[in-house]
Amino acid sequence: MKETPLSNCERDFLLKAIQEKKRLDGRQTYDYRKLKIMFGTDFGCCFVELGKTRVMAQVSCELVAPKDNRPNEGIMFFNVELSPMASPTFEQGRQSELSVKLNRQLERCLRNSKCIDTESLCVVSGEKVWQIRVDVHLLNHDGNLMDAASIAAVTALCHFRRPDVGIQGDEVTVYSTEERDPIPLSIYHMPISVSFAFFQQGTYLLVDPSEREERVMDGLLMIAMNKHREICSIQSSGGIMLLKEQVMRCSKIASVKVSEITELITKALENDKTARKSGGRCGFAESMPQERITAMKKEETSVEMTDVTEKAGDMVLQAEVPPQTSQSPVVPLPGMGQVGQGLQNSWGMEEDEQDEEENFNSDEDKETVMEVVKNQGQGDVVEISDSEEDEVVILEPEAVDKVKKKKSSNSHLKGSAAAQKLHNK
Repeated sequence: MKETPLSNCERDFLLKAIQEKKRLDGRQTYDYRKLKIMFGTDFGCCFVELGKTRVMAQVSCELVAPKDNRPNEGIMFFNVELSPMASPTFEQGRQSELSVKLNRQLERCLRNSKCIDTESLCVVSGEKVWQIRVDVHLLNHDGNLMDAASIAAVTALCHFRRPDVGIQGDEVTVYSTEERDPIPLSIYHMPISVSFAFFQQGTYLLVDPSEREERVMDGLLMIAMNKHREICSIQSSGGIMLLKEQVMRCSKIASVKVSEITELITKALENDKTARKSGGRCGFAESMPQERITAMKKEETSVEMTDVTEKAGDMVLQAEVPPQTSQSPVVPLPGMGQVGQGLQNSWGMEEDEQDEEENFNSDEDKETVMEVVKNQGQGDVVEISDSEEDEVVILEPEAVDKVKKKKSSNSHLKGSAAAQKLHNK
């Protein structure tokens, strides 16, 4: 299904709001949306909510043969699924350009940055290594998918535990969680992506663009950075030319956002670890009483009301003063008054004319019937049809002449009455 294009009114409204440094959801230019991190029942399952954008990441592992050129290193594999549940523009079972872009960016951000010790994933050199697979499923699309996907993938990798392995000669034994405690992955740092949207050839900048803002933007800059201010990857799309000062400004903003998000991830992991140790509710069971499973929830939006009174006072002062005196009435006819400019009031006059015509026609029909009844006693031939539309009357020549004379006199009276009425108007 093709994406529904924005109308010109919506596009102009969004661009004008950005020029005035205002956003549809009430955020400031450099503000992130509300970020929530939740964990599933099993290790390695993570849910991330960035505003209304929802992403789920699941980490799994299996023993495979290593690559020939790197026999002592494990394998990292990333997969991004864009389901039609998230947006009607996504098609099931078909890899789109957006999914390929997200896959490549995740690989640059996590695998190429060497955030995970792949050598610790080796079991038997050249024979058995662990393959870590990260599946990212998009549950709801409301903009900035890359940031939500990177946060979910990094958090799921930190939360994941692989089973312990024992080696006896040539035999490799994989122990279950009941036999031995699972082992966490060796993670050096947590690279997190921060997206910047540019408008009007780089004149205006927004952090964490929403879905509607992404439709009207001219270019996008994604910077992956860790809390040590080390840039892991950077990518620009949209064909916009950026200056060195703009990139440096974005990197400084990204360092602040990455520090805040890293602290939030660490705190969420500690809370989940404490809950699992104490035997409390965690994962899917913990999210049910708080109703955090649903995708759409009504949340309070803070509206700035500080200078409303001053703006209302300025609007009242700038408004035009209404006239104190009313307009003089216009008298088109005796006994009729009209205030304001407009056409002559003819309300009710057409109905009076129709009533007079109906009364006049009914009197004429009565006179005709009376004439026919008189002539019927003198032996005239009368024929009246049963049709509801017309009455057909056939008379003797003398009676016909009398009726014609009567009708002509009535029509003359009717014409004189109508002329008199027009004269009065």
